[in-house]
Amino acid sequence: MTSPDSLDIFRKEPFSKAIEQFEELLIHGDRTFLIGAGCSKCAGLPLTFELTNLILEGEGLDSTSKEILGAIQELFSGAPQSQIEDYLSELVDHLAITERRVDRGVSQVHMPLGGNSYSHEQLRNAAEQIKRNISAAIDINVEIEIHRNFVRAVHQPVRVGKAVSGSVVNYLVLNYDTVVEDALGVECIPFADGIEGGVTGWWNPSTFDNENLAARVLKLHGSVNWREFSGDSLPRRIAPSLKVAGSEEGRILIWPASTKYRETQLDPFAQLADRARQAIRPARGSQRVLIICGYSFSDAHINIEVDRALRESEGDLTVIAFTSDNQPVNTLKEWNEDGDVREQVLIYAKRGFYHGDTVAQADKDLPWWKFENVVRLLGGER
Repeated sequence: MTSPDSLDIFRKEPFSKAIEQFEELLIHGDRTFLIGAGCSKCAGLPLTFELTNLILEGEGLDSTSKEILGAIQELFSGAPQSQIEDYLSELVDHLAITERRVDRGVSQVHMPLGGNSYSHEQLRNAAEQIKRNISAAIDINVEIEIHRNFVRAVHQPVRVGKAVSGSVVNYLVLNYDTVVEDALGVECIPFADGIEGGVTGWWNPSTFDNENLAARVLKLHGSVNWREFSGDSLPRRIAPSLKVAGSEEGRILIWPASTKYRETQLDPFAQLADRARQAIRPARGSQRVLIICGYSFSDAHINIEVDRALRESEGDLTVIAFTSDNQPVNTLKEWNEDGDVREQVLIYAKRGFYHGDTVAQADKDLPWWKFENVVRLLGGER
């Protein structure tokens, strides 16, 4: 195991002040966390580009599915940092077209790709095989000690003698893995993820309104342990040791970030999206803090929702974004330069801190760009 990064730089100005702002905001505002793939790397799970290579180079696809995936990958030739979710989104969009034709009774339902033509069933089979391979790559033995430290820090005082807001903490999770839920469970923190029951359970969104919750986990793109039974599009969770008729053939309910496929407009995804909108909007007369970790801002739908919440909050929503980019780029750059919202956005970049007119740059990497170091800072270490 590598030695932990030194946090000494955060004891000195100007970065000590940036950490103090972070702590103060956590104390005084209701908290929502937006969790991306970068937060799962420390648990031993692949980053998105690593997952892409595992799927492309793996043996889990039949020859037709490999052809389809290869043709879609070719469509993204020249696009920087294209990855498996882009390819799956493209495939799902093709599926939406062929499904509409099937529903309308069109006799010839094929989609041209890479010089060949594929049926609706071939496209659907490719999508399911890709999702099963994603699930296999993620549903592995992991180390959740850092995530245990994370949820423990979130649900205890940030500093001795300073209590945090007592409201329910919302975790908006964009990953398919279960490390956040597992960490909450191991730490005995009462939470709801929309599944009633236990290791085996069924979808029941009313669990999000249960009394005595400390946390809600909103899996906005689904989960590796969600399955669809025949005739029921809502998730079931089946213990891996059980053999239940229909569960092995059931589709895995995960959906990529950018897909516009009609199923993401239905439950449970529509219910989760609505809950997420509520989670990033402060109640009247209150302050809310949205802490973003491990997210590359590649999901246009998420970016739009956060942008809208910022502008409609009348200053009551603050966004804290930790990013592995050296300075603000794309969406973060736009917010940092926009006079209407820049005071509400604090950006902890790899080489600097940006907040409104405040710019504190560094000539070496600031360790807060790693999730494990954000966890240490949440726990009061410096």
